[in-house]
Amino acid sequence: MRIIVITGATGGIAQEMVNLLPADDQLILLGRSNEKLQALYGKRNKTVCLELNLWDDVAISQTVETIYRDFGHIDIFINNAGYGDFSPYDAYTPEQMRAMFDVNTFAVMTFSRLVGKKMAERGQGHIVTIASMAGLIASSKSSLYSASKFAVIGFSNALRLELAEKNVYVTTVNPGPIATKFFDTADPSGNYLDSVKNFTLQPDVVAKRIVVILGKNKRELNMPFALAAAHKLYTLFPRLSDFFARKVFNYK
Repeated sequence: MRIIVITGATGGIAQEMVNLLPADDQLILLGRSNEKLQALYGKRNKTVCLELNLWDDVAISQTVETIYRDFGHIDIFINNAGYGDFSPYDAYTPEQMRAMFDVNTFAVMTFSRLVGKKMAERGQGHIVTIASMAGLIASSKSSLYSASKFAVIGFSNALRLELAEKNVYVTTVNPGPIATKFFDTADPSGNYLDSVKNFTLQPDVVAKRIVVILGKNKRELNMPFALAAAHKLYTLFPRLSDFFARKVFNYK
């Protein structure tokens, strides 16, 4: 039996992962609304639902301590919570900027730091962070979201090195656009999601690829293939890639 924690558990990817995970896995599912968590997972055995405000550092620390007190250890921790807003760079207020970093970046860093330390003491564990292709390839009108994900990937890359000798794995998952409620906030008009439909992933496909690598020493998982290849070209030919990002593939 594995003990698996998932943040942002009311999101589409999390729901699909839960459906795929073996029934004997002990799941601890975190989200903003316990009512929604219970409605989704209340009938699943070996499942604990915990309401959590990711803007609250103290609450995050207390949640980690509660989990370790009640279950003794965590085998796999999945940083899944996050949101986006595809607005022009000059449209954000300081409060909006801090709020997105609090959820997308600082909460991930806090959880990973606290859980990573305990996993290192135990000598095993796996931290999986759902980042984004936007954290590898920036695009217009995603300045704030991309920045939050670039930061998460950089943090995870360093954390991987520090925990490698402790037998703790750190994986970043970098998907392109996914057909979930994420875009209800990021793109209320629906225009962007429609324009990138050829690259859009379904949440069950993403979930299947994540579940397969749980507990394995996988550095990163980039998808779909077309965007993973685009990242390679972006790295090799940055100026040319910037041109195409501005003139050809600017869908926002």
